[in-house]
Amino acid sequence: MARKNLLASITEQSANQQANPKRANYVKRGASRSMVSTIEEMAENSKKMMEGETIVSLDAALIDQSFVADRLETDHQAFEDLKQAIADHGQSTPILVRPHPQQSGRYMVVYGHRRARACRDLGMEVKAVVKSLDDIAHIITQGQENTARSDLTFIEKALFARKLADMGQEKAVIQAALTLDATLLSRMQSITQTIPAELLDTLGAARGIGRDRWEELKRLVLPPKQRAVALAMIEEPAFQEAESAQKFALLSARLAKSAAGKQASAPKGRMSHVARKERRHWSAKDQRLRASYQASAKRFNLTLEKEEAKEFGQFLATHLERLYEDYRQQRAKAGKEEDEKG
Repeated sequence: MARKNLLASITEQSANQQANPKRANYVKRGASRSMVSTIEEMAENSKKMMEGETIVSLDAALIDQSFVADRLETDHQAFEDLKQAIADHGQSTPILVRPHPQQSGRYMVVYGHRRARACRDLGMEVKAVVKSLDDIAHIITQGQENTARSDLTFIEKALFARKLADMGQEKAVIQAALTLDATLLSRMQSITQTIPAELLDTLGAARGIGRDRWEELKRLVLPPKQRAVALAMIEEPAFQEAESAQKFALLSARLAKSAAGKQASAPKGRMSHVARKERRHWSAKDQRLRASYQASAKRFNLTLEKEEAKEFGQFLATHLERLYEDYRQQRAKAGKEEDEKG
């Protein structure tokens, strides 16, 4: 309120200067001129800070992490190098924060988490640009900043997309945040929905592992027995001690070997029968759901993909009891009709 009155007085003073030139000349001299200039500069800086244009220094203890994480792990050596550089030369690039949406007087990082953490460890204030953003603007800004720097791996982007989807964000927001098209987003979602979450957490960021290799791992881990092999491997000490990318290579090799072994040990007659079975495909008219399925004597494998896959899959799971009852009644009716014809 005081600032508002102060600025109002300056406005009134300016009007009085126009009406009284002698008074205007007095205001422009000496200490009065200096005071007015200082107040005008403060008002302009306040306006710029509200628009996110001014760099300010903030207590690191008042800055919280983003409400949505986009990294699986931090390169310890790279972080130590960054911290040493800031200790030697200061923080050259400011971070972006927003006023905390729930806690007055605190801030939330939009991007620049590592710089904020380094300054906190060093006991330094954090240079930051403060900008008022809503959640969607925060998500898009954070995602685009990291995508532009190309330091997030494929799976980190895929998991970031899944977190946003789980939060209820629309696909358009997710695509804008990660700068990707609908097809690639659909493939990312298929990977994170098929590979067990505990396996993804264990594998980590997997630097150097691109989309094609993740697609192959998804295919290898899809059969239930293969999934069991993968989950059992998590408990092996040698696997736990390996680096992220090495874990990925070890797991892929084990699953490929396991799949080849199962095919080699299967009865020839049965294998030839299974080999002749082709996966069939179906797509909804609106292209929001795609299904592929394969049937054998005692097994029917169904895979759902694209935007509606999760919700339609949940719908099927919820109504399995009723669907199975309808199926049994239809079979009984068909059998009765056959008996009557006979």
